[in-house]
Parts: sequence; structure tokens; C-alpha cells
Amino acid sequence: MKIKHMFKTMIVGSAAAMVMSSSFAADVTGAGATFPYPIYAKWAEMYKAATGTGMNYQSVGSGAGIKQIKAKTVDFGASDMPLKAAELDEAGLMQFPAIMGGVVAVVNVEGVAPGQLKLTGPVLADIYLGKITKWNAQEIAALNPGVKLPADDITVVHRADSSGTSFLFTDYLSKVNPEFQSKIGAGTAVKWATGVGGKGNEGVAANVQRIKGAIGYVEWAYAKKNKLSHTQLKNKDGQFLQPDDEHFKAAAASAEWTKTPGFAVVLTDTAGKSSWPITGVSYILMHRAQADAAKGKEVVKFFDYAYKNGSAAAAELDYVPMPASVVKLVQGAWKAQLKDASGAAIY
Repeated sequence: MKIKHMFKTMIVGSAAAMVMSSSFAADVTGAGATFPYPIYAKWAEMYKAATGTGMNYQSVGSGAGIKQIKAKTVDFGASDMPLKAAELDEAGLMQFPAIMGGVVAVVNVEGVAPGQLKLTGPVLADIYLGKITKWNAQEIAALNPGVKLPADDITVVHRADSSGTSFLFTDYLSKVNPEFQSKIGAGTAVKWATGVGGKGNEGVAANVQRIKGAIGYVEWAYAKKNKLSHTQLKNKDGQFLQPDDEHFKAAAASAEWTKTPGFAVVLTDTAGKSSWPITGVSYILMHRAQADAAKGKEVVKFFDYAYKNGSAAAAELDYVPMPASVVKLVQGAWKAQLKDASGAAIY
């Protein structure tokens, strides 16, 4: 089943159930990042079966998720770009990590097998700057001896919505290419130098599959599930790697959770021979003061359940579960920061 079809089924089915019966009042709603959608959908299915409580998640992009939680139209927001402490304080939000995974480049290059093409960060950045425009350009050919590269034009595909996946991608390219940093920079929404936009992973993937010579970027579980042709990437230690959960774990090993306010760790371009260069963390945002304590408790129960029971499902989808030591820190943050109207802790 395609992930975009899973999304429609999950949302439509849950909405119908909520209309038919008031017994679903405890269901919680979230919105935001596309990066973690596959695992959130799986966790929601597991949690519903175990507890009878639904979790309805709208995969609308990190920017939209941040806006919706600030506006209090959802019970939690999700973003792959961590908010800084000042912004969290201003909005009265707390932030905690839910899952880790990787972003990959996907291509539609005639005669090139999935995982065969090798790229480096600087070359990938020059493609997105519009400086490298042909697949048989010398910069690409030099990385791929023996691979027959076509003389096709390169069509750059990027996200058209405000996206945490774009943040991870542009943060990485900014770290490895000074010109990219100065001209485009890192962010959930940037002014791209070239290319066509697509909304969500679905929009980027559809354009890459439709346009001969296209290149885009999506979350790895989505690329794998939908059989998109990915590339290898050269990491900071000079190793060309295929994306997988072991390489995401290697990148995550450098995270300094206790030293980072709001758990705001960024894992792009980390050192280590086995570290995937575009690894990221997906974050959950909740209001510290919970106007509806019952809903707040249900959100916490859901993620507590996912931490304790969702690791196998995460691994199946090539995500990296949060380590037990980090879960303990998050649980402490829940106790310290999430309060009901009377000021009592909800966890």
C-alpha cells in the first residue's frame, strides 16, 4: 500500500468514526512534519488496537504543524526543525524528540540503478544552486567511474511547502557548501535558485517519477516504501554510504541531549565513518499549560506507549527509536513542564 493512500485511509476513517460516535472524544489530533508520518501512522494503528484511543495525524509539513499548535487547533504539533528556547518560551511550548531517521536524494536517471549513483554534499549543493545542469557533467562523472551517465538535463525538485525535511536538507547543504549557505541558507522554506516545487513527500516524489532527469529529496522510509531510486552520499569522513537505520544510528550517537535546551539537536553532517550525512530528529510540540488536561494526558500516553512498544515497528521502517536514556529525560521534562489549569503535573 502506498503511504499516501495510508494517509487518506487513516484520516478519513478516523473522521468518519468521530462523526458516528461521541465515544471517540478522547481521540487526539496532531499535525506537522511529513518526515515521521509513516511511523506515526503505524504507531497510531498499534495504539488504537491496544487502547481504543485514536491518534489522527495530518502530514502537512513542519511549518504548518508549528502554526497549528501555536493556534491551539491541534493537541500537538510536529516539526523536524527544532524550535529554539526563546521561541518555545514565547509560545508557551515544550518540545521533545519522538523519532530519528534519514533524508535521501532520489533521482530519475535513465540507465542508473537505485543506489548506484554516488554524490557528495558539495556536488548536490551545486545541483540545487543550478550550477550543474547535466547528468553527465564532469563533477558527477568523476564520482561515478564506469557508470554510463546520460546527457539529460537535470530538473531540480524541492518542497513547495514549509518543511522540516527541507530544513534538514538545506542545513546539510549549507554546512558543506559555503555558496549554498550564503545564497540560499538553511530553513523550512527558502528561496530556491532553480527547480520545481512539490507539496509534501508525495508531491516531490510524483515530480521526480514524472520528469526524466529529475532529482529530489524525501524521507528514507517514504523512498523505500514507494520504491524510489535513491543515491549514495559521501559523509564527513569521506565514506560513500547507502541509507539505512544503522547509519542513522551512527549519526545519532553524537547527540548531546543533556546539553541542548529543548532537546534541539541537529544531526546533519556529523563525524564518523558510518554516519549518514542527512540524519534528523522529529520533534513534538505541546503547550506547557494544558487547557484540556484529558487531551494532554492522552498525547503523553500515546508517545509513552510508542517509546515503550514502538521500537520494532520503527526499525522495520528504518527509523531509529529514541534511546532509553533520552526517553527518561523526556519523561522528566513531561513531569516538570506539562501542567493542567490548576498547575498540577499531567504526567
